[in-house]
Amino acid sequence: MIIAATLVSTSFTVGAAITAELDPAILTFVRFTLAACLFGPWVYTTYGLGFSFSLFFRCALISGCLVVFFCSMFLALRYTSALNISVIFALVPSISGIYALFMLGERLPKGQLFALACGVVGVIWVVFRGDLSQFLSMGWNRGDLIFFGGCVAMGLYTPLVKLLHRGEAMAIMTFWVLVTGSLWLLLITGSRLSTVDWSAVPVFAWLGIAYLVIFTTIVTFFLTQYSVAYLGATRVAAYSYLYPALVLVIDLMLGHGLPPLRVVPGVFVVLAAMFVLQRSGGH
Repeated sequence: MIIAATLVSTSFTVGAAITAELDPAILTFVRFTLAACLFGPWVYTTYGLGFSFSLFFRCALISGCLVVFFCSMFLALRYTSALNISVIFALVPSISGIYALFMLGERLPKGQLFALACGVVGVIWVVFRGDLSQFLSMGWNRGDLIFFGGCVAMGLYTPLVKLLHRGEAMAIMTFWVLVTGSLWLLLITGSRLSTVDWSAVPVFAWLGIAYLVIFTTIVTFFLTQYSVAYLGATRVAAYSYLYPALVLVIDLMLGHGLPPLRVVPGVFVVLAAMFVLQRSGGH
């Protein structure tokens, strides 16, 4: 899961580097379509595609959340930093918990509620740069607000999977989520696809897309599914709290330097939330 978290953390930095080269919805469409094309043959030979109209429409509901999330991520990265994106993402478990309470009747233990509260405090600290006056005036930048909207949609993902899963192999469901996500994005992008000068897209952007498809989509799926069997869902989810610290390290290695020192304590609060979730999460 540390490897998986590291790979996902790089997606924020890679996304920031290539988001100016393509419309966010088109970029997400290319990512979903390529991932489905690469993932499909393995799913077919291992499980069969298991198509049914019920599965198709259930996956279409789930993929709608992911489409909103990834489009908002690429758009937000035009206006805010990879660090802010990674920290705001730490709100997703809390948002999912609220949805799960109303949709599934799930109630979290006190330890996990405390950890999620720590995560929220850490997010607020980083987004508002440790400045209480900015928090009181709700001085979010444009990118932070866009991505927060995406996280509200992403919070539905886990509860919807639990609600709509009917015993299919998770790989089959993932494949159809990618397929239906591609179809949603095809409807959104529509005629804009024909206006893109694909030959003008820089090589580094295609390399970035390939990296996102292979390493931060397909490889992380396998690593996460493998880890759930050993660690349980809660502990696996807790590793998302590593993202801000890993983004700090990645940016430092790329020569981007460190953010203002008053931001760093918020990152450590999010890390503390991860360790509390690890200790309170069962198999």
